[in-house]
Amino acid sequence: MIKSEISIPAFDIKQQYTTIEAEVSAAVLEVLASGRYIGGSIVEGFEQKFAAYTGVSECVACNSGTDALYLALRAFNIGKGDEVITTPFTFIATSEVISAVGAKPVFVDINATTFNFDLQQVAAAITPNTKAIIPVHLFGQPVDMTALMSIAEAHNLVVIEDCAQSTGASWNGQKLGSIGHIGCFSFYPTKNLGGCGDGGAITTNDPQIAAKLRILKEHGQKTRYIYEDIGINSRLDAIQAAILQIKLRYLDIWNRQRQAIASRYHQFINQVPGIIAPQELAGGEGVWNQYTIRVLNEKRDSLRSQLQERGVNTMIYYPRPLHLQPVYASLGYQTGQLPIAEQASQEVLSLPMFPELSLEEQDQVIYSLKDCLS
Repeated sequence: MIKSEISIPAFDIKQQYTTIEAEVSAAVLEVLASGRYIGGSIVEGFEQKFAAYTGVSECVACNSGTDALYLALRAFNIGKGDEVITTPFTFIATSEVISAVGAKPVFVDINATTFNFDLQQVAAAITPNTKAIIPVHLFGQPVDMTALMSIAEAHNLVVIEDCAQSTGASWNGQKLGSIGHIGCFSFYPTKNLGGCGDGGAITTNDPQIAAKLRILKEHGQKTRYIYEDIGINSRLDAIQAAILQIKLRYLDIWNRQRQAIASRYHQFINQVPGIIAPQELAGGEGVWNQYTIRVLNEKRDSLRSQLQERGVNTMIYYPRPLHLQPVYASLGYQTGQLPIAEQASQEVLSLPMFPELSLEEQDQVIYSLKDCLS
């Protein structure tokens, strides 16, 4: 057995911070000295830059990716009696917001190699009550947005892109978050574009929707103390906006580093029996928020333990799919109803993935996998 003195984390946000520490410190101190901590030119500047980066006319910054999804549903008046189709293989925020607005989440099974939802099943799940579809570009890999938008347009449905794990990814050369009717982003620290705390943003090319979002995120007020709707308090702090402006300048570089790491992993894993490497669709450019393999023959947990013994730390995302969570028991889903998602939950293993992962560390991951499986 190969042993190493190096312990490789599944992700490491501290290394990235050290590379931009001076810029971040100066920007944060400037905000602190300004006395303007909520809203203002720093937040507006970030919104403009992120809109330009994503390729849309409007960006509305908010408190979190979860709030972004919630506000998006509210902006399109989705609520009681409505159905929203999404994936069961994702973080609960995606379905949680559907329930929070009073609508019903409708889960469809996933594709075994991309982990994104199966578009044929999306089409089959549409009913007269369906009002929206939320594609999740999981682990940084794009859903086929050409096919999805065709389905949505045929049925007059709203498409809300969940881009929490896919900032900077694209489909046919167009940035995710600019293809559906609205895009929702998370700036949680471990995301490709991560702040030093919570944060989120919503992108759209519809100025009327953007105007409604700005009212909803400010307690339902357009004019101070004149309330036009029941809103929430969901604002991006100026400190986070200042940090995100700096990080946005480096995002494409960091994403290319992730892609290079994924390419090295691919070269090895595609040759290993019993492991299935994640696949990219033709037309998609992923950004690898996670590099997630499938370990067959019920060996996932054993492999994870062996890798940890060799100093390689991994993550298991979504060990129980959403349709089988206790909170959704009332929806009546049964074990075996969405079999691919259920199988994936028992097989997925995310390898170390962050831009600063060195060649030596990448080799340790690869050689440790080889040692475990030999």
